[in-house]
Amino acid sequence: MTEAIREVSGLGPTDLTDAILSATAPLVLRGLASSWPMVRAARESDRAGSDYLRRYYQGATIGAMLGGPEAAGRFFYNSDLSGFNFQPVHAKLTGVLDEIEAKSAMHPAPTIYVGSTTIDTCLPGFRQFNDLDLGRRDALASIWIGNRTRIAAHYDLPDNVAVVAAGHRRFTLFPPEQLANLYVGPVDFTPAGQAISLVDFLDPDFDQFPRFAEALKHAQTAELGPGDALFIPSMWWHHIEALDPFNVLINYWWRQSPDFMDTPTNALMAAFLTMRDLPPAQRKAWQEIFRHYIFEADEHTAAHIPPNARGALAPLTEDGARALRTQLLKRLNR
Repeated sequence: MTEAIREVSGLGPTDLTDAILSATAPLVLRGLASSWPMVRAARESDRAGSDYLRRYYQGATIGAMLGGPEAAGRFFYNSDLSGFNFQPVHAKLTGVLDEIEAKSAMHPAPTIYVGSTTIDTCLPGFRQFNDLDLGRRDALASIWIGNRTRIAAHYDLPDNVAVVAAGHRRFTLFPPEQLANLYVGPVDFTPAGQAISLVDFLDPDFDQFPRFAEALKHAQTAELGPGDALFIPSMWWHHIEALDPFNVLINYWWRQSPDFMDTPTNALMAAFLTMRDLPPAQRKAWQEIFRHYIFEADEHTAAHIPPNARGALAPLTEDGARALRTQLLKRLNR
């Protein structure tokens, strides 16, 4: 029921255009990083890929997640959503790589996963030979390492280019408007920071989650191998399966907004506190206020107010953001 994500091929690490990196739909960039030495090593063998990472590692402690074989690679909650089915640990990367290799023949194996670790801290020098040119974008480059794993569908605020450097990964993406059909779990108690879909994509329970069938009608999928990349637009839901005994993903996150802008998640959490439980008529009134001032705001919204008197209605600047933050803190702390 899913459709394939649109693909382009023939691009290299220096060929990414603004049109690609500011798109609002996902795009597979087939072979984008084929020239990376890391990719060439991983295509040779898992051991060669692992050894390539080791040459840059200088001993920094990293965070990892460990799950038992019964989890079948799925990092998730426990049965009543009061905790999780994995254990976070601090470890050395060499130990993680040794454990992945030692368990490579097991299936199912204990699940081992290093998530979102800053490359420049963990593997200094790696990006000198394995990197993308993203132009003026100040992207955060992270590495993800593990064996066969499944990461539940979630969204990220930044735009993202995800590069498969070793192994194969299957991506299933949904546009933001499928939120209600993905049966998302708690927003303030999550396995890794982002709210996730509670649906098991490999064994969906359509009795418990009937609207997921509608979500699948809008899903887009792709399977990527070493050197392939995927552009994931901001706020698109994505479910990721690592399919091989040894998998490495490099991803780049950046926002299309200034650094001084806070995350909209703060506004959502404040709305839970201040608006969600208002009487319906009042919620509807606030919906109109947000439509006017936020979601459909344009140059006419405050045109009737002299520019020097617009305050929070003026275009946001770094000084304006600082002033708004101060006002909010005062209001929340009174």
